[in-house]
Amino acid sequence: MNVLLWVIVPYLSLAVLVGGLVWRHRYDRFGWTTRSSQLHETAVLRWGSPMFHFGVLMVLVGHIGGLLVPKAWTEAVGITEHTYHLMAVFVGTVAGLCTLIGMAVLILRRRLTGPVFAATTRNDKAMYVVLGAVLVLGLWATVRANVAGDGYDYRETISPWFRSLFYLSPDPQVMAGVPVGFQIHILAAFALFAFWPFTRLVHAFSAPVGYFTRPYVVYRSRDDRRGLRPTRPGWEGPPTLPKPRAAAGRGSQPRRGAR
Repeated sequence: MNVLLWVIVPYLSLAVLVGGLVWRHRYDRFGWTTRSSQLHETAVLRWGSPMFHFGVLMVLVGHIGGLLVPKAWTEAVGITEHTYHLMAVFVGTVAGLCTLIGMAVLILRRRLTGPVFAATTRNDKAMYVVLGAVLVLGLWATVRANVAGDGYDYRETISPWFRSLFYLSPDPQVMAGVPVGFQIHILAAFALFAFWPFTRLVHAFSAPVGYFTRPYVVYRSRDDRRGLRPTRPGWEGPPTLPKPRAAAGRGSQPRRGAR
């Protein structure tokens, strides 16, 4: 069971993540988008979206620092375990709450705004369920172990195991003594990784690299009048017809067909 949960499942999830990204980039480039609903509603979006994305960014930075940076490195620069523990719990809890609150605002907006709800697919609903489960389980495990409990140093067990996955020499026995809350959170996170390429979350792997090399976009006014004349409100009336030119010379006759 340890080999299945902590060796096979992680590698299978990462393989689906990478393979799904390659497949979607090759066969579904037009679907590689967030399917933004900003045109339908902006008042609530301007509050929920920054809070959600800021929280996700802080959570991501905290996980990268805690899982990929060895404990000996932080101690070498003078950061004690107690200081790191306080920073991780405080910043992680605040970031997790910001992410949850922001996601709750976005879900309520999507449910209560008619056009936005009409544009919501079953895939979006499933994505919100999986993402919300990962966030709730992570907060629950952190608070239960470090606030309500005696504390748990995951950098001595989970972090070495996670780094060993990239060394291609995982030790599943290390995860046997990890609290159940952290184990469930990790398995839910790998489920999210496998689901990631097939949802709107795929836009997280996008970068506007072509923006720096694309040609300029030229915008031209549709008003053919010269000068910077300010626009007038209301109806300006019918256009004025040009007056006919006076015939050159005395006694000349107007041309045929002239009015």
